[in-house]
Amino acid sequence: MSIAIPTSVQDAAGIFLFLATELTLLFLIISYGVGVLQEYIPPEKIQAILSARKGKGYIVAALMGAITPFCSCSTIPFLKGLLRARAGFGPMLTFLFSSPLLNPVIIGLFAITFGIKVTIVYFVIALLVSVVAGVLLDMLGFERHVKEEAYITPVATGCATSCSSSTAPVESKWVRIWKSTWKDFKGVLPYLMVGIAFGSVIYGFMPTDLVSEYAGKDNLLSIPVAAVIGIPLYIRAEAVIPLSAALVAKGMSLGAVMALIIGSAGASLTEVILLRSIFKMPMIIAFLMVILTMAVSAGFLYALTPLGA
Repeated sequence: MSIAIPTSVQDAAGIFLFLATELTLLFLIISYGVGVLQEYIPPEKIQAILSARKGKGYIVAALMGAITPFCSCSTIPFLKGLLRARAGFGPMLTFLFSSPLLNPVIIGLFAITFGIKVTIVYFVIALLVSVVAGVLLDMLGFERHVKEEAYITPVATGCATSCSSSTAPVESKWVRIWKSTWKDFKGVLPYLMVGIAFGSVIYGFMPTDLVSEYAGKDNLLSIPVAAVIGIPLYIRAEAVIPLSAALVAKGMSLGAVMALIIGSAGASLTEVILLRSIFKMPMIIAFLMVILTMAVSAGFLYALTPLGA
């Protein structure tokens, strides 16, 4: 026993240092690249594109979600902007579903943690369900469940851009993008470190037999359970993916991991509270059902097809 404990500590510390270095570099590189891309695709252009109600608008909306590094909660302010710009309701919902699930950070972390095959399956499922959900909710007239005040643009008060100093030095856009990237990184750093720490502890100390018994490939019930557990949690992708990687190493099925990641990254109690300022309850329920369906479907599709072999 005296030998096992130091070995576990060593394993946990080793995986912590490895994941912390790798995921930090990955986050900074991807976020900076997205910042450069967004420099040439301003929000106004995105809103104009999403105003189209045809099929092309939905696909573009989903792909736009894939290049915006938003978590489930940070999507809300952009969603309000789309509502005030009178963007198409269906494509707007597709963006709402796809943005936190397909952003470059989560895709990059997914690929580096679980491999290209799992990442492709995840991407295709999230993309298709986001588009289908947007189309169906638009056809069913769920736009009536948007609160009227959500369309009202607040009146600016106090000093605006006219108060800025005309003598301020002009900053290079590359430096500005880096500063924005670094600010975002500092914001997610606590989540990233907490997730890596939990994952490292699980990797070093959690009994493999326990995970294999209750969340292994032979227990399909673990997939819907993981989806339901993930939805009320506010766990950013930067935290949940290293945590899930440790669970996979201990024997948790990738189907259950997919369900957990989609549930936790696609929705959270905090996001639902924020959405209550925009949507009425029927739309909130529909939103949660879409995320739950996406999580469970992805989990079972991976577990029950040759993809999971």
